Amino acid sequence: MSQYQAPLNDICFNLFDVWQLDKYWQQQPQLADLIEPDTAKAILEEAAKICEQQVAPFVSKADTTGAQLIGGKVVLPEHYHTAYQSLSEGGWTGLSGDTEYGGMGMPKALSMMVDEMLCSADIAFSLYPGLTAGACVALLQHADDETKALYLPKMYSGEWSGTMCLTEAHAGSDLGIMRTSAKTASDGSYRISGSKIFITAGEHDLTSNIVHLVLAKLPDAPAGSRGISLFLVPKYLLDASGEPAERNAVTVGSIEHKMGINGSATCVLNFDEATGYLIGEPHRGLACMFTMMNYERLSMGSQGLGAAERAYQNALSYAKERLQGRTNEKDANKAEPIIGHADVRRMLLNIKAMNEAGRTFATWVASLLDRAKYDNCQISAQRANLLTPITKAFMTDQGFDACVTAQQVFGGHGYIKEWGMEQLVRDVRIAQIYEGTNGIQAADFMLRKVASDQGSVLFSLLTDIKQELSGAELAEAEVLPLYIDELVTVSRALLATDFRAQGAQACDYLAAVSYVLYGYMWYKNLLAVKTADCSDIFRQSKQHTAAYFFQRILPRAKGLFALLSQDTAALDTMAPEHF
Repeated sequence: MSQYQAPLNDICFNLFDVWQLDKYWQQQPQLADLIEPDTAKAILEEAAKICEQQVAPFVSKADTTGAQLIGGKVVLPEHYHTAYQSLSEGGWTGLSGDTEYGGMGMPKALSMMVDEMLCSADIAFSLYPGLTAGACVALLQHADDETKALYLPKMYSGEWSGTMCLTEAHAGSDLGIMRTSAKTASDGSYRISGSKIFITAGEHDLTSNIVHLVLAKLPDAPAGSRGISLFLVPKYLLDASGEPAERNAVTVGSIEHKMGINGSATCVLNFDEATGYLIGEPHRGLACMFTMMNYERLSMGSQGLGAAERAYQNALSYAKERLQGRTNEKDANKAEPIIGHADVRRMLLNIKAMNEAGRTFATWVASLLDRAKYDNCQISAQRANLLTPITKAFMTDQGFDACVTAQQVFGGHGYIKEWGMEQLVRDVRIAQIYEGTNGIQAADFMLRKVASDQGSVLFSLLTDIKQELSGAELAEAEVLPLYIDELVTVSRALLATDFRAQGAQACDYLAAVSYVLYGYMWYKNLLAVKTADCSDIFRQSKQHTAAYFFQRILPRAKGLFALLSQDTAALDTMAPEHF
């Protein structure tokens, strides 16, 4: 059976040693009275207990039982109710929520660490509080005061949950051609009609109400994505006291039977003149929804890392215990643990090196969001925006690769259900697909985040990193600038090409940038571990893993640089009938 133990040592190392966020928190008037290291550690430890004891041990059961549609209602695995109640009672569902409406007000850097633990425990379960948190972010930024006061306290408390309703059967990422409509009612509300598919947590029995954030078009809407508005459509309409009363005209048509995350209710939702309320300005709904989308894309990174962490822990345990083969020819009759084999060590180190760099990267991006929020720092906001598609795409690509690699460590046993590795592969696979496929993320990174400003934000970031490295007394600080220089050269060459060529190179370009930034993450780890209050084993582990990354993983960027220098014309020379 698959086991899980929250990596609290590495989480705290990233928060307090690598990025020294405890010092930042104490400098912020909005955070100083809310959080300091002991409080943060207590929060992490309590969240870890829920993940380790109430969620992780039952992930296989959740996979087998799944979400079931019975009589128009979705029934979830029984232990989900107990775990969700524990989350709600502990305030975890409102961890980073605004204190004005009952949230705990914790920084994103802390809540992202809790997200990782939930994803390690069970990705499917994590989606219920995760979608709600994203919906709360959208409402907090775009709803009027009355709506916020009515809905946010119940959502932060976990009594109500939230969804995002974008996709339609004929319109996946091309939202401009959606057909769901909204018509003004006499009381100032709207009547929403249409059908949405792939709605995560669209119907379930965890909460007493579900708050759907729905994209739809008004009758006078401009064509395309500029004509989309955002509406709040509750499962139950509220009475005069703000409590759920009459059932709204929202019904579940079916739930999807999926490759993985079976405990997550992925629904077809039908809106038959359902009552909805406009959020933000008419025809500005897509911008409002992207507030939630960007939040969820960061959560996708947590899914990739969370699954990879659990996969690594189990593969490492198996490699230490599984006796198979001999590396010592002196005793041909004695089998040894497979961790002695070079290829097994290669697989484990590949996962470990990318996981730990990924955790540092996730903490960094979250801290940039905190600085953008609390300092109103535009540079931090721009850099967080730049790095969001990397968080979503690269971290989920690496998460899937890690789970497949960890499964390989098990050999034939990795293909058997009882070990839990095949479920991790199935569950994490979706993270590369939803919230915008990773190909779309790469195109967004290349075309909107880099090419749109001729690399201004990226080059500024790389310049600051080089400046930081220039005064460092680490061998890695001498290697990394060479990669940065080559990345800048490749980037400038790409920026000189046309839109089509940039799109063709987007996936490889995102990966190249990511490897270089992960090199920076390992530099930050090495710098911090020199003075960290940690065990010798922890320190030596960081140093050995960093050496492996710089010797065996970072050179992958050079291969990508070479690939990015090639012409992409071959992509377009073949006619469709030749495929």
